[in-house]
Amino acid sequence: MSTYESAGVSIEAGDRAVELMKASIAKAQRPEVYGGIGGFAGLFDASALKRYERPLLATSTDGVGTKTEIARQMGIYHTIGEDLVAMVVDDLVVSGAEPLFMTDYIAVGKVIPERIAEIVSGIASGCAKARTALIGGETAEHPQLLKEDEFDIAGAATGVVETSKLLGAEKVQPGDVAIAIASSGVHANGFSLVRHIIREKKLSLESNLAELQKSLGEALLLPTTIYAADLLDLISEVEVHAMAHITGGGLAANTERVMPTNLQLVIERGSWALPPLFEYLQTIGQVPQEDLERTFNCGVGMVVIAPPLSLAPALTLLRSQGHLAWELGEISPATRAGAGVKLEGAFQNR
Repeated sequence: MSTYESAGVSIEAGDRAVELMKASIAKAQRPEVYGGIGGFAGLFDASALKRYERPLLATSTDGVGTKTEIARQMGIYHTIGEDLVAMVVDDLVVSGAEPLFMTDYIAVGKVIPERIAEIVSGIASGCAKARTALIGGETAEHPQLLKEDEFDIAGAATGVVETSKLLGAEKVQPGDVAIAIASSGVHANGFSLVRHIIREKKLSLESNLAELQKSLGEALLLPTTIYAADLLDLISEVEVHAMAHITGGGLAANTERVMPTNLQLVIERGSWALPPLFEYLQTIGQVPQEDLERTFNCGVGMVVIAPPLSLAPALTLLRSQGHLAWELGEISPATRAGAGVKLEGAFQNR
C-alpha cells in the first residue's frame, strides 16, 4: 500500500507545525492585516494607502543562502528567521519604502514541527522588529530531495513609499557624506566561502575562540541586523538622499548601486577597524584582501548618503538607537567616467 506518509510526507506533522507557529505569528501583525493565518492568501487592507498622494509599491525577495547549513550543524534554528527578514526588508528600506507585509517559504526534508516553529518564531520576531506584518507562508516537505534535517528558507515583502520621497542615485550630490552603520557580523552573505574555509582548515564550529568571546558557530549565526524601522525613523527626522544595503558583492559594489556615474566616493578604511570575525576568517583562510572585501560586509551593514548638514544629527540619532555609526567619506565629482566607489588605506589597528 502506498500512502503520502510512506512517501515521506506527513500531513499531521504539518498541521502541528502550523499550530505551534500561530503564537509567534500573532506577534508580527499590523492593523491593516485582514483576516487570520490559514487561508489561501494573506490579506492586507490597501485603503491604508489613501494617505499617500502617489504611492509606489516596492517589493523584494531573498533567502539566507548556505547560512542554513551552519544553523543545521549547530542545531540552532531560532535566529535564522531574523536573517531572512533582514535580507528582505532592508533591501526595501533603501528606497525609502516602509515594509508593510511579508510572506515566507520553508522547504524541509522532513517536517519536525518544533523545528519549523523555531524558524517561524525567528521570522515573526524579525517582522516585529521591522514593524512589518507576517501575513502568510508555506512549509513544503521534500523527501528524497532534501535529507531529513536539511532545510532552506526564502521570503518576500511588499512596501510603500511616496513618489516624492523616493531615495536613490538621482538625489546624490557632490559634497554629500557617506555614513556607515555597523553590521552585527557576517550577516547572510559569503557563507559558501565561510564553509570552504571551515572544510579546508578542518575547523570546529564548537571551538571557542578568545578573539570572538564565543564559539565560531555562535559568532557565524549572530542574526543579521534589521535596520528598517530605525532607518525609517532616521529619514523622517533628517534629510537623506540614498542608502545601500551591504550584502553580496561587498561595500564598494553595493554602495556604487546608488551612486550617479558622474560622482565618486573614496572610502577610507582607516575610519574603522576590521571586526575580529572577519580578521579571523581572513587570517585562517588566507583570504586575499580583494576577495574579503567583495564577499563580506567587513563590518559595515548599511551606508546612508546624506547632505553635510545631516551628518551630526544622523550620527546622534543612529547612536541613540544603539548603532555604531561613523563617517565613511565624501561624495565628489568623478575624476574619470564611471569612477564609482573605491576603498583606500588600511584598516585601523585593533
